[in-house]
Amino acid sequence: MALVILTPFVGFLINGLRYKKHSANLAGTIATIAVGISFICSIILVADLISLPEETRKIAVSFFDWMAIDKLKVSAGFVIDQISAIMILVITGVGTLIHLFSIGYMHHDKGAAKYFSYLNLFIFNMLLLVLGDNLLVMFVGWEGVGLCSYLLIGFWFTDKEKAAAGMKAFVTNRIGDAAFLLGMFVLFLTFGTLNFAELNALAPTTVEASWLGAATLGTLFLFIGATGKSAQIPLYVWLPDAMAGPTPVSALIHAATMVTAGVYMIVRLNPMFMAAPNTMMVIAIIGAATAVFAATIGITQNDIKKVLAYSTVSQLGYMFLACGVGAFGAAMFHLMTHAFFKALMFLGSGSVIHAMHEEQDIRKMGGLKKYLPITHLTFFLGWLAIIGMPPFAGFFSKDEILAYAFNSPLGSPVLWAMGAIGATLTAFYMTRLMALTFWGKSRVPSDIHPHESPALMLIPLIVLGVLSVIGGWIGIPHVIGEYLGHIPNVWEHWLHPLIKPIPGFHHLDAVTEFTLMGISVTLAAISAAVAYHFYVRSPETPNRVAEKIKPIYNVVYHKYFVDEGYFAFIINPLVNISRNTWYYVDVNFIDKMTYLAGDLVRGMGSFARSIQTGNMQQYAMYIGIGVVVALSFVIMR
Repeated sequence: MALVILTPFVGFLINGLRYKKHSANLAGTIATIAVGISFICSIILVADLISLPEETRKIAVSFFDWMAIDKLKVSAGFVIDQISAIMILVITGVGTLIHLFSIGYMHHDKGAAKYFSYLNLFIFNMLLLVLGDNLLVMFVGWEGVGLCSYLLIGFWFTDKEKAAAGMKAFVTNRIGDAAFLLGMFVLFLTFGTLNFAELNALAPTTVEASWLGAATLGTLFLFIGATGKSAQIPLYVWLPDAMAGPTPVSALIHAATMVTAGVYMIVRLNPMFMAAPNTMMVIAIIGAATAVFAATIGITQNDIKKVLAYSTVSQLGYMFLACGVGAFGAAMFHLMTHAFFKALMFLGSGSVIHAMHEEQDIRKMGGLKKYLPITHLTFFLGWLAIIGMPPFAGFFSKDEILAYAFNSPLGSPVLWAMGAIGATLTAFYMTRLMALTFWGKSRVPSDIHPHESPALMLIPLIVLGVLSVIGGWIGIPHVIGEYLGHIPNVWEHWLHPLIKPIPGFHHLDAVTEFTLMGISVTLAAISAAVAYHFYVRSPETPNRVAEKIKPIYNVVYHKYFVDEGYFAFIINPLVNISRNTWYYVDVNFIDKMTYLAGDLVRGMGSFARSIQTGNMQQYAMYIGIGVVVALSFVIMR
């Protein structure tokens, strides 16, 4: 297990020490091999895990006792079980492909060694986060990925806009992290431990109806922390701006690592969250609202990476919706399939940007299919997966979430409808992205000559494209598996021992489940067909529609003015309060009082110095005056 965690850290040290070197090939090779070794070790560990009996399927190590303060006893303990096994395979597997792609993408960058050292450090911290057996070790990794996201998003920090994006990610995440700390405090003060296994064992057996119960308060604070790390309402605003970093960084943050941390944390503590139905309701509502809200913004964006960024926010909403209705296995399933197709699409967008000489506006593309055949084919597979077309990976995981949202005692038809609307919108804006980028007439400027990317960048696309096709079959729904020859749902069986069952849950009958699938797939297909007609067959129609609904379009195009609202009502008032506090309290009160005290002491010192002249006659006079005063005092008393 030490090799899994430490190999990326060794890669970070090697490239970190040679951070001024310009060779992307050597730096990238070192970093890729480091993560690749970690991936191979992960496979070996997971194979060992599979060989264990199901009831004892866990590999745990404790490297040392970290701290022991009164009741707080924490060890540097790590565990691989069914949940963390999935995470380390995704992080190191997809992470290796992203590192490999980066060698080609960053080969012109003079800071390549520094870039790859940051990537390795990111993987190291993410492994700490998912392998830690307690909340405190998780929090170290939680903060580590936050630091790395700041370094990587603002990697080209000489550009003020990119530096500001890194700072925005850092500050927004700190807000959530403060809540995460409060959640840890509440759980420790109540249950006396931060160990995941012990917390889950101590979770209340009867659900808390009160909003002020320990489990409810603790999980609510932890969920607020998750909204920051996993970009949910209201702390999602940093993720679209995170596109300022190199494109492979976007793939790493959006698909395989940081943004999935919140979902993973909730699944890891699922018995504790199940004891707090109020928290679960909040998670489900926030998740469903984020899925729809972000999807509407994605319709109007013109930057290829921004469209994908809002797509990530929306897809994370589905994962939280699944958690909120108690479908933790479905949340992890979508986390994995999303890692495949979203990493594919981000790296595909990197291939497009590489071919277009850094151009990211999809209005200046079109017809790229003939210039980038492999990029187009793999992006096409990712598109089918994300819009939920059977039998691609996204279909299985998304429809499982929708089925649970409809059928779970913690769900409702309203939540299902919100999920279905989000899926319909997703099909529209992702088809728009495909059409404006690869299909229709070319709008590429005459001075740009698109070309296919080198093999080093195409190999990861092909691997991820294959995973986007076959990755969902591991969790095939029972009703479909039965019709196809009793194909087992391996995913559900794998996670079953660690997932708390939903009280009162009964599987849907086959007719209802097929009906729900049919509705969501049909809506997505119609939506995709409409988008294809708009942006390929009749490209003047979108402008006419936008003109007819101009007020609504402008609001959505400007992202509901959320950033502006934050600046107007929160950030600017806080800046003004801070500036006034600095001026009136620090400068005009504390500083002046300090200067006054200094002047007083200095004056007293000057006076004392003035009477120490070395003149013996003067000293004799002072002694005489003192004797007279003392005698006068004694006599008069």
